[in-house]
Amino acid sequence: MAAVTANTEFDIAAPASVVMEVLMDIESLPDWSGPHKEAEILDEYEDGTPKTVRMIVTAAGISDEQKCEYEWTETTCEWHLLHSNQLSRQHGKYVVTETDKGAHVQFELTVDLKIKLPGLIVKRAQKVAVDTARKGLTAEAEKRAAG
Repeated sequence: MAAVTANTEFDIAAPASVVMEVLMDIESLPDWSGPHKEAEILDEYEDGTPKTVRMIVTAAGISDEQKCEYEWTETTCEWHLLHSNQLSRQHGKYVVTETDKGAHVQFELTVDLKIKLPGLIVKRAQKVAVDTARKGLTAEAEKRAAG
């Protein structure tokens, strides 16, 4: 089965720095991202940003343990799959830009499954990922910005 990519763009009424802070707070993922049941940082870069992360993710009724490596810039959060029981490949990226009303976020997620699933289930899991990125990240960043 070919890799499947989902994209979305949305605005958040919070500064870009707060959005990036939420993304770097990997261990809070289960609080705002429904599919994430667990998230723990295994290794950090010298500057303290998360490098290697272990997560338990449930999507479309399938639970998966994943290990990902993250890369950070001032405005991007990017990750690549190192190990998974269900996926052969995963690449995700958030690009956060400051706007006059807060932040604009571009989110992209590409996954390649090891097992063949009906297209409908794959599409549903993708929709959950995109909705979570938009709604969950927006709610968490706006909550933190409000203080």
